[in-house]
Amino acid sequence: MSDGTLYDKVWENHAVTTLPTGQTQLFVGLHLIHEVTSPQAFGMLRERGVDVAFPERTHATVDHIVPTADQSRPYADAAAEEMMSELEENVRDSGIEFSDPTSGDQGIVHVIGPEQGMTQPGMTVVCGDSHTSTHGAFGALAFGIGTSQIRDVLATGCVAMEKKDVRKIEVTGELGDCVEAKDVILEIIRRLGTDGGVGYVYEYAGEAIESLDMEGRMSICNMSIEGGARAGYVNPDETTYEWLRDTDAFRDDPEKFERLKPYWESVASDDDAEYDDVVTIDGSSLEPVVTWGTTPGQGVGISEPIPHPEDLPEDKRDTARRAQEHMRVTPGETMEGYEVDVAFLGSCTNARLADLRRAARLVKGREVDPDVRAMVVPGSQRVQTAAEAEGLDDVFREAGFDWRNAGCSMCLGMNEDQLEGDEACASSSNRNFVGRQGSKDGRTVLMNPRMVAAAAVTGHVTDVRELPEREVDGEVEA
Repeated sequence: MSDGTLYDKVWENHAVTTLPTGQTQLFVGLHLIHEVTSPQAFGMLRERGVDVAFPERTHATVDHIVPTADQSRPYADAAAEEMMSELEENVRDSGIEFSDPTSGDQGIVHVIGPEQGMTQPGMTVVCGDSHTSTHGAFGALAFGIGTSQIRDVLATGCVAMEKKDVRKIEVTGELGDCVEAKDVILEIIRRLGTDGGVGYVYEYAGEAIESLDMEGRMSICNMSIEGGARAGYVNPDETTYEWLRDTDAFRDDPEKFERLKPYWESVASDDDAEYDDVVTIDGSSLEPVVTWGTTPGQGVGISEPIPHPEDLPEDKRDTARRAQEHMRVTPGETMEGYEVDVAFLGSCTNARLADLRRAARLVKGREVDPDVRAMVVPGSQRVQTAAEAEGLDDVFREAGFDWRNAGCSMCLGMNEDQLEGDEACASSSNRNFVGRQGSKDGRTVLMNPRMVAAAAVTGHVTDVRELPEREVDGEVEA
């Protein structure tokens, strides 16, 4: 078993007891909730006459069902309005802080937690959403949980879990031109498989990881779950601390920051930590990666050929054949030139300010292909406000993009933002499952934000390295 890793330390710090099942009862430092997975849990509490144990450690937002075009109430979708109304009632009755759309702080749950400084190193973070692993970018242990577990956390402040093994994934070297964090995690999942992380948490390390900004680290940890891992994290360092120093939690309280920093530093994995497995990837060899199939693991470098099913392991051949038929791709060809109908820049993977800035520099001075429907959906109202202050919304609008309000949007198509028929979508989101974006015949190609922008203006999957970027007036130095 692993020893001396951040995972081991934070687990031990939050372990309350060992349950008769053999699971560990972990104390939860931050519980994030949203409108889709929490109503049933609150209903269970009411049936038992139980109050929320730690409302001050709980924070709510609305993201999955909130419209990104017209957000006037009541929502046009009756089911969305019902979920929103129930969330409002639950948080009001329980005294839980709520980043609602009138607050200026609403957004995707995995965007608002980090940007407001709620997510901190050494924490345990849970949420009824699989991509809670995002928060591991800050050196936290962050897990997606189910409705019954949401009930337990609301009632007790604890969650029952089994400890996993730790796999260290070292990404060495310097990433090449236009190669982003999204490409790194797509490559990891491609190599290790969508079930390669089962039984593990992933620790991301190496020069390429350490050189990433917090936005990039969040993108990588976000998709840990797509590789089968229970969680993923990056050890906290000065990049982490600089981000936190400027958040709501510490901006006006530097003494609190200095008081907590020694603990944050102490939970980082020891230099001689022991791991259950170690994988090394040469980051300098990577190029932009896109998916050709219907799982995040079916990816390929932009210049590489789509694999022939017979060249894959036997247990992956049938899946590959079905995926290639659905996506209408040909083995032996590359994905470059694959025509798209929609370009979606958004999701908890790639809808932060840094993502929008990079895409805007690519879009500047160009126009969306007339046959492409393109949209930008900021990850939060704060991201939206900051982007608009820099004029990024004007850059996108002038190019022909639809500039939307914050929400999950076309990532999963629970609102009006959906694919129609067999449309093909260049997407910065995290999943390309059949039907994921609202249409069972829709086709999703995952890629990094700049690649999405390139596809939008050319009308097809394009090697972004071939398109020069332009300076955007008003962009604030990161």
